[in-house]
Amino acid sequence: MKTENTVWHDQHVSKEQRAQLKKQKPCLLWYTGLSGSGKSTVANAVDALLFERGCHSYLLDGDNVRHGLNGDLGFSDEERVENIRRISEVAKLFLDAGLIVSTAFISPFASDRALAKEKIAAGEFIEVYIDTPIAVCEQRDPKGLYKKARAGEIKDFTGIDSDYDVPETPQIHVKTDQQSVEQCAEQIVNHLIEQGFIS
Repeated sequence: MKTENTVWHDQHVSKEQRAQLKKQKPCLLWYTGLSGSGKSTVANAVDALLFERGCHSYLLDGDNVRHGLNGDLGFSDEERVENIRRISEVAKLFLDAGLIVSTAFISPFASDRALAKEKIAAGEFIEVYIDTPIAVCEQRDPKGLYKKARAGEIKDFTGIDSDYDVPETPQIHVKTDQQSVEQCAEQIVNHLIEQGFIS
């Protein structure tokens, strides 16, 4: 339900001024991939590298957000859509603060990722495809979720009984079964340097 009787309130300090103060260009690193692909691990490594460089960044991790903001959502298709909608809005606020934002969510549907991109200013949305074969993800299975999904204990599990739309043209494509976490993180940070988001 849309909120009625509200008017957008303009702020005195602009997004551009906040970014200038931080000496960086805000952007959203949207990590997508199967469960166990390494999204959170790589995103954490990137965040650490950015911190070492003196950048202002924040990581919105899928599991962590579901402990709070999205704690009322399950994993049906409809709830996954709402999960992504909410996180897109939060990321947009962080971008307005001039931050480099990372979101580590499966975000399995291409249509949802497209909607998230539409909410973000042109050029600020960077899709990062964490490309890991499902066999490798199942072998890793850090949370034991694939085992439970195969046993029928978890429904609507991406890659098992719920679809995953592989990104067609991600800005960054990393393969965690072929590269170390450090190599993946360096690839992503180098992209930010090359594109002028950080120096």
